[in-house]
Amino acid sequence: MIDPKLLRQAATDVADKLARRGFKFDAAAYQLLEDRRKELQVATEQLQSERNSSAKNIGKAKAQGEDIAPLLEAVKDLGNRLDDTAAQLDVVQAQLQDIELGLPNLLMDDVPDGADESANVELRSWGTPGKFDFEVKDHVDLGESLGLLDFDSASKISGARFTIMRGALARLQRALVQFMLDTHVGEHDYDETYVPYLVLDHALVGTGQLPKFAADLFRTSDERPYYLIPTAEVPLTNQARDTIFAADELPQRFVAHTPCFRSEAGSHGQDTRGMIRQHQFEKVELVHFVAAADSGQALEELTGHAEAILQQLELPYRVIELCSGDVGFGAAKTYDLEVWLPGQGRFREISSCSNCTDFQARRMQARVRNADGKPELIHTLNGSGVAAGRALIAVMENYQQADGSIRIPDVLRPYMGG
Repeated sequence: MIDPKLLRQAATDVADKLARRGFKFDAAAYQLLEDRRKELQVATEQLQSERNSSAKNIGKAKAQGEDIAPLLEAVKDLGNRLDDTAAQLDVVQAQLQDIELGLPNLLMDDVPDGADESANVELRSWGTPGKFDFEVKDHVDLGESLGLLDFDSASKISGARFTIMRGALARLQRALVQFMLDTHVGEHDYDETYVPYLVLDHALVGTGQLPKFAADLFRTSDERPYYLIPTAEVPLTNQARDTIFAADELPQRFVAHTPCFRSEAGSHGQDTRGMIRQHQFEKVELVHFVAAADSGQALEELTGHAEAILQQLELPYRVIELCSGDVGFGAAKTYDLEVWLPGQGRFREISSCSNCTDFQARRMQARVRNADGKPELIHTLNGSGVAAGRALIAVMENYQQADGSIRIPDVLRPYMGG
């Protein structure tokens, strides 16, 4: 959430900054609502003061034996006016909050301008895509020919965008996850964390998925529904909700392996073949809590931790800085890691690493005491370290052999029984 004080004081400037994203914020309409809120706030406070004074006058009149019926009638009228004004104030405040929750984060100044992904900037690359002296297969043909991937059975059970993995392939995905967790905990100083897969709505408001992206989520039918997590970012980040950290408690780093669930609303017809875009998939997520001054460096470190996984797997990849029109809703700056997939003949996203500055922290009231002892908002960061399903695809396709078998990367062999 953008600072409401900034919105009240400089709505036009905020609109100009959001325009970099291609987002249209009606600053004039917001200001009219804000002016109306102020009027109603003042009126409510005045009526409350009048009612309190009238109540005291009733007590005095009663003690002196005076007729208090007119005073009681006046207090009743004040109460009715107060209730009506307070109700109007509640409506306007709810309208303002709806607008504020629908505004994306302000971008960092150094994010490159651009309308869409075509303006993204390649920062660096690592490794060289391999050359094959045989016809390359994609992960679907590889997995099905080995009898290890079964989309048909999964479709009978759950419909489209699900898969069943068997035998060595299921173990290979588990090996990838264990390798990632061991690396991030042992080499990058993360705390391994087990989190709920079902969360309440306020958790998703905290990280920015609600209310804007409700259509992308799976939910239960309870009176107050639970939501299946779209990413472990949600429960990991919400650990900081309503917390004031001591300065020496930051930074904090968390890693979690979870299944993730997404309806893929708006993705109709995209990546319908294979495991690239599934309703259920596995991911290792990285989350940082840091002081505001440290979040720029923390983004570089987090991205480097995700890169280390791909390097140890010896998978060619590139690092892309997203332009202003492609940065996600809650992020102020984002780097995507794209891994080479020979079966598609192109790079595909395998990790997205974002600095969310104080956007999520303001929604969650996650703070730290500064040098003066005053609470100020922390900065939160998150990224995939990495998506296990897409890492599995990359290993399958980059390590395929002429006979259709898949060579195991050296770093994973201890997890595969040698």
